[in-house]
Amino acid sequence: MTFGMYVSPEQLMKDRADYARQGIERGRAVIVASYATGIAFVAENPSRSLRKTSEIYDRIGFAAVGKYNEFENLRVAGIRYADLRGFSYDRADVTARGLAGAYAQTLGTVFTQESKPYEIEITVAQVGTEVDQDQIFRLTYDGSVSDEPGFVAMGRDSERLTEGLRQRWAPGLSLAGMLGLCVELLGEANRTRTDSALTPDQLEVAVLDRRRPRRTFRRIETSMVRILLTDGGATQDLPSPDDTTRDT
Repeated sequence: MTFGMYVSPEQLMKDRADYARQGIERGRAVIVASYATGIAFVAENPSRSLRKTSEIYDRIGFAAVGKYNEFENLRVAGIRYADLRGFSYDRADVTARGLAGAYAQTLGTVFTQESKPYEIEITVAQVGTEVDQDQIFRLTYDGSVSDEPGFVAMGRDSERLTEGLRQRWAPGLSLAGMLGLCVELLGEANRTRTDSALTPDQLEVAVLDRRRPRRTFRRIETSMVRILLTDGGATQDLPSPDDTTRDT
């Protein structure tokens, strides 16, 4: 009789964690950060046909890095969770904290019980009426949750991006200032790998605009991103919420 090779639980968990981290490191970076009138989602996404950011509910947004099919399943599940809870109870009962808890249970179960872990990291953000009321939760492949103080960077070069944000981020930045900071940090990381600049066409940008009364998620078109980055600061923010900016 032959027996399979024994692997200790500690080694098994370590191997799964290493496997997940390697997959995540291959994913292009995403930055989520609060600014004066909302929360910005800035992703390096040249194709932009597969979205890395999304609306979940009225004041809640989602961002992810890693394997698309895995985080897309969680995104859809989060929308269903939010819709059901809002319909069954009250729209105010749908919170980023509750959604992060549901995601943590799913990720933790997959990490410990399935044959392979999810190769993803996700962020769930909820915009408040004031900057100090914004909530940003980061969830890793094993279901760990952290409440991030104002910003988070995920994907490859996340440590470098986090350090840059820690040194230069401020809660009162305008959208133009925040976008410029994110693009500069992403561009510096990109140049170390490819020796080329990062252009607005390679970015996926969205915001949760706290000035909107209900549905706050807005996608920012490339033309507006270019204006915010190149007009010398004359345009510090988006047009008023009454103006049209495509939401998807």
